Amino acid sequence: MKSTIPDTGVPITPPTANGGDRQENRHEASLHGEILLRLRDYVVEGNIPEGARVPERQLCEMLGISRTPLREALKVLAAEGLIELLPNRGARVRQLSQRDLEELFDVMAGLESLAGRLACEAITDAEITAIEQLHYEMYGHYLHRDMHGYFQTNQRIHESIVAAARNETLKTAYANFAGRIRRVRYSANFARKRQRWAEAMREHEAILDALRRRAASELSDILFQHLRNKRTAAIEHLTEPQEDAPASP
Repeated sequence: MKSTIPDTGVPITPPTANGGDRQENRHEASLHGEILLRLRDYVVEGNIPEGARVPERQLCEMLGISRTPLREALKVLAAEGLIELLPNRGARVRQLSQRDLEELFDVMAGLESLAGRLACEAITDAEITAIEQLHYEMYGHYLHRDMHGYFQTNQRIHESIVAAARNETLKTAYANFAGRIRRVRYSANFARKRQRWAEAMREHEAILDALRRRAASELSDILFQHLRNKRTAAIEHLTEPQEDAPASP
């Protein structure tokens, strides 16, 4: 799986400040954002096993940073639900049970279904055009088998539909639950019992078509089933033996 973290250390350093606390603060915010983005991708893409401790020293070496900015980023990932902070013992990747996945995906399905219905009432032509562009960008990643690019663009499409619903309470709830299943949502595309990646691409074509027509009930149903199908694939991937796992005796 493609990762944004290099194999060898490439220090992340902010540009030299040309003066003023405001500019320095902008540099610090940009640095923090870059660290957070790369660390989130690293966890989401399965580079650390579920339930495993976060290797802080190794990550500091790969990112070229000290432990202070790393731990600040880990706090954000903990708030998003990707990892768990352990009192005086670092952090570990959050491990979800099958029941956890079932419940979380059902809640997400309900939220996205509502978002689709509300979005059809409020979305502008310009927003639909922007989502269309993201869809074709995502399709390009799919054709090139670029899972990293595909997933990033896919998430932007779903977030754009939620934003178009014009409901801040819904948007906040969605962001909270989305972080908790982002990692498994990514890995579900690798489920071997079904061609989930191709299936998801076809579902996104139906999502775009219903959105263009502002077919609220239809889009609501498609989004709900889309998350249900993702849930099934995620559970299948969770329970199927991994290729690099030792053979059972």
